[in-house]
Amino acid sequence: MTRFVDVPTMSRLVQDIGVPRFIGELADAIQQDFVRWPEFDKSARVANHSEIGVIELMPVSNAKRYAFKYVNGHPSNTTRGLYTVMAFGVLAEVETGYPVLLSELAVATALRTCATSLVAARALARPDARRMALIGNGAQSEFQALAFHSHLGIEEIAVYDVDARATDKLVRNLSAYPSLKIIRAGSTAEAVRGADIVTTVTADKAYATILTPGMIEPGMHINAIGGDCPGKTELHADVLRNARVFVEYEPQTRIEGDIQQLPQDFPVVDLWRVLAGTETGRQRADQVTVFDSVGFALEDYSTLRYVHAQTEKRNLGMSVELVPWAEDPKDLFRHTRSGASHAVMRRVA
Repeated sequence: MTRFVDVPTMSRLVQDIGVPRFIGELADAIQQDFVRWPEFDKSARVANHSEIGVIELMPVSNAKRYAFKYVNGHPSNTTRGLYTVMAFGVLAEVETGYPVLLSELAVATALRTCATSLVAARALARPDARRMALIGNGAQSEFQALAFHSHLGIEEIAVYDVDARATDKLVRNLSAYPSLKIIRAGSTAEAVRGADIVTTVTADKAYATILTPGMIEPGMHINAIGGDCPGKTELHADVLRNARVFVEYEPQTRIEGDIQQLPQDFPVVDLWRVLAGTETGRQRADQVTVFDSVGFALEDYSTLRYVHAQTEKRNLGMSVELVPWAEDPKDLFRHTRSGASHAVMRRVA
């Protein structure tokens, strides 16, 4: 049977563990898998683009497990009462191909994205970072704020969004964390002034220049998250040229990341090499570092294996006959006849 984790189950799991702890443990899982980078069979995601969005499949595997995620990105969905990003994923045995987990990944993707940002910042940001700017206050913003507040010592966050209602929502949701000081800024430039870390997480599918060279200060670490498909950027090209740039999977980031603006020979550093200790991260305190993050399938693999382990431990989810049980492995036609076993769904807790 396949364990099925729907949205209510994921919500219960996150509540049982707690958001800050969930983010921290997931960040550790992602870092562990990145250090084992050479063990994985990797490829850029398969993307189907339209004028208003993208739908993608993201596969990865090692000798034991195969994982994929289905995910979309449609910025106009919010006008239709839908989330911009929706996702689900599968974790399967490589030895047999049997799917052991089918899980929602919309909530989990938000958690894995902020956990990946945390992994990068722990390796690249100045250790004395205390002030952060958060540009884009949509569905991902609270997760980013809590990751850096809970695990990196960020005490103050200046926030800005062109939609004031998004900022209202962020401030309301983060009011449960009184030790985190939230400052509403009137512009991007105002928000980033004096920031040690800047996270850009905007959604528009456009060549945007959210950060310009005049906004950048020595020693900043920039998490550029919103630029994640062809034709979608957040940073002025000169911000990249004047920084040390780190990527997840270079062949994918060359197409989808902010570095799509630059020549193919523009130098970048693989984040996994920094985590494995074979490449230097930040070289000096006044250096500007950029994590040009587009999201990579290995992060979803880590998320699925973490969710699978935690739901098994807590006996959460449902058992689903997602594929036929083989009483006679050479007779699939029997499932077309009356009296054959039918798919069942049983909540295990």
